[in-house]
Amino acid sequence: MADNNVGLCIFSSGLQSGFHFDLKEVKLFASEIKEVKIIWELADGKTIKSDKLTEQIKSLSIDKVIIAGDYPGEVKTLFNHAAVKCGIKEENVLLADFSVYAHLNGKSTQMAKMLLMSLIKGYDPETFFVPEEVEVNTATLVIGGGIAGIQASLEIANGGNKVYLLEKTGTIGGHMAMFDKTFPTLDCAACILTPKMVEVGQHQNIEILTYSELIGLSGSAGNYMAKIHKKARRVNLATCIGCGTCTEKCPAKSSSEFDSGTSLRKAIYIPFPQAVPNKYLIDAEHCTYVQSGKCRVCEKVCPVPDCINLDEKDTEIEIEIGNIVVATGFKLFDSTRTSQFGYGKFPNVLTSLELERLINAAGPTGGNITFRTQDKKGNQIFEQGSGEPKSVAIIHCVGSRDENYNKYCSKVCCMYSLKLAHLVKEKLPEAKVFEYYIDMRAFGKGYEEFYQRIKAEGINIIRGRTATVQEKNGHLLLRSEDILNERIIEQEVDMVVLAAGLEPHEDSGKIAELLGLQTTSDGWFSERNFVFDPVGTFTGGITVAGVCQGPKDIPDTVAQASAAAAKVLQSIVKSKISKGVKSLSFSEIQAQIG
Repeated sequence: MADNNVGLCIFSSGLQSGFHFDLKEVKLFASEIKEVKIIWELADGKTIKSDKLTEQIKSLSIDKVIIAGDYPGEVKTLFNHAAVKCGIKEENVLLADFSVYAHLNGKSTQMAKMLLMSLIKGYDPETFFVPEEVEVNTATLVIGGGIAGIQASLEIANGGNKVYLLEKTGTIGGHMAMFDKTFPTLDCAACILTPKMVEVGQHQNIEILTYSELIGLSGSAGNYMAKIHKKARRVNLATCIGCGTCTEKCPAKSSSEFDSGTSLRKAIYIPFPQAVPNKYLIDAEHCTYVQSGKCRVCEKVCPVPDCINLDEKDTEIEIEIGNIVVATGFKLFDSTRTSQFGYGKFPNVLTSLELERLINAAGPTGGNITFRTQDKKGNQIFEQGSGEPKSVAIIHCVGSRDENYNKYCSKVCCMYSLKLAHLVKEKLPEAKVFEYYIDMRAFGKGYEEFYQRIKAEGINIIRGRTATVQEKNGHLLLRSEDILNERIIEQEVDMVVLAAGLEPHEDSGKIAELLGLQTTSDGWFSERNFVFDPVGTFTGGITVAGVCQGPKDIPDTVAQASAAAAKVLQSIVKSKISKGVKSLSFSEIQAQIG
């Protein structure tokens, strides 16, 4: 490569949180490269006059300008103008975006130096940074049994390859199985999901590992050994006939996870009627026998000999795989943290997922929207016949777009709030429904049209941030802004629904550590490149799919799962897989470039 006189700008926008770079080290490294004739340092808000920049470029005979840092494109226009005045072609004003490697922690600075060096020396990083390829085991581990994991598993398995689908709960299906309808088409969520669940359960190439978690990983890309912890179900999957006699007689009850805590279930249970596998399991934390050594009622009434083994122990297995797809999904923001809205204090303040279960015909109230009641033991539950609200308020952005909780937008809350407003009016035509929103983000195909449809249905849509929810005269009193009418309003309603945002699962950090993945400052898994490789990671043989990578809706989740599956299938077809960018050695790259 011919030598160039390079002008280097190191730019820091201040926008990239969790920016693990030592820019002083990068500057020192660049200053020792002979081609670099000048280094400009710019931070957010700091600029350099165009005339001075032009003068410096001319006096040093600069023929290539590199702008490096996080979001360097912000100042490219400035350098473009100066470069053109000096006769430098625009294609010789290059960007080195360090944010691609922002979450590589200890290796971020090293990767930034490698990127800079390749550009200074005239190499294309995308063709030059090519890790070694190795042979690949055709079996794949998919972590997470929600819609992303299901889609990825089916696509890989339909290619004739072995898939292990790992799910830590007792059934696959994830959050989508809890939904009543999907936006914007209002299709039945179960009608879309359950056929896929059945297909997974019956697929000869898919082995479902429910009630199981990843606890260890060894090996490298193409040849991983995963250690799986299988919790004791205490019910034999092979012999259980799903008759339900055990659950009828079981005396112990617990809050139902599937119904988002709106109802109770027994300690021996099927998560929901369409669960896959459709077999019972025992919740050890709430089983009277496991906790105290007494009871055994389920064993006594079970019609299948030796089907229930209350003394069964957890086990561990190891599996060999070549690829891993991470599709661990999300958890809903804990609305008790926003104490100003009274969730957990006022019984008729609900989360969006709780309302979703009430609306669902398979939910605790048979699809009827009712008030929360208390049973004889003090449990807060919903049941039929406990009264219906005549007015409902839905508060957007609970836990999202808030400096106190999560700064990011959870992306789906506006649309699912509009969907819930429609379903409330469908169930309670005479009820008044109010939506309190900050900004309406109807971003997807058909979403803006859905928003306009909901407005036409008589929903009261109010722009403004809600401050508090209090009780008054047996009702709930909202104090909120009404920005468009420039006023503060107080609104009495019977029920408040909090449109809670999405957060990474609490075990995302543990999984990231096991797999050698990076996470953003918010806890979402980091992709290799947001633009051209949104499912790849810096670790060879490991891809991410769905909401574990960041908030997204169901169509985008399915598309990303298919993309992850395509990367897996590509490696299997080639019989080779890249060891990943993390395998690259700075000293080797430096020696190769010279």
